[in-house]
This record gives sequence, structure tokens and C-alpha cells, in this order.
Amino acid sequence: MSIWWSLHLRREAASVPLARRLLLGTMESAGVDPDISYDLSVALTEACANAVEHGGDAGHGGSSEAYRVTAYLDGEKCRIEVVDSGPGFTGRPSLRSSRSEAEHGRGLWLIRELADHVQIGNKPGRGGAVVSFDKILKWKKDAQLVAV
Repeated sequence: MSIWWSLHLRREAASVPLARRLLLGTMESAGVDPDISYDLSVALTEACANAVEHGGDAGHGGSSEAYRVTAYLDGEKCRIEVVDSGPGFTGRPSLRSSRSEAEHGRGLWLIRELADHVQIGNKPGRGGAVVSFDKILKWKKDAQLVAV
């Protein structure tokens, strides 16, 4: 079984739960174990929140900029990619946890903890950040669309 979808979303806070609900609905329909679905939905929420907060180019109107979310369920793995049009990462992004009481700075660390493999970098050429992660899927016992 292979399922994929891609969304182009405005950099607005309201776009984050939309992406999360679509991912959760896709996984529920496919029969993915709810714990795996939850982990991936939290990681997606963090990646989208980063794109909304940091992914714009101040010279092009800020919040009107868009970002893209793509999800692939292919065989036994789910891969999610969030790409924005901002300045990208300067230096090497930290995957370490910041102070536990900090309001910001834990998103990339959470993604790393919840996914099996994480890649973080910049788009070649025009700039922008790319956060992609994947996780091995587990299936509910009564799943109708189990990978073969």
C-alpha cells in the first residue's frame, strides 16, 4: 500500500491543526497503530509550528508566505517533509533539548525523540528550511489496508 498527499498552507497558526488532522485521518483509515499515529502527529505539529513561526521572508510580506507539508505512507514506513520559504537554518540546527521550562526551542528535539530518522537542512538555491522525518509503522490488528 502506498498513500501520499501534499498540502500548500499559509503561514498561519490555523494551518497547523489542519495538517495534523489530515495526517491522523489518513493513518486511522489505513489502520496504523494509534500510538505511532500520535507520535507522528506531534512531530508534524512541531515542524509546522516552526514553519509558521520562522519560515517567512520578511521582504515578502511575512505571514502571507506559504509552506508545504508532504506525507508518504509507503510499505512499512511513513515519511513526512515540511518545507518553508524562509531564510533557512543558519549554522547547524540543534537537536538537543533546551531548558525544560523554556517556552521555545524544544520542537526539533521533540521531532528527533518521536521519529526514527530525522533530516534537517536548507533547500538548495532559493533558501528555506526542510525538516523531514520518518517512522516505521505498526498496524492495528484489524487494519484493512495493511502493507504487503
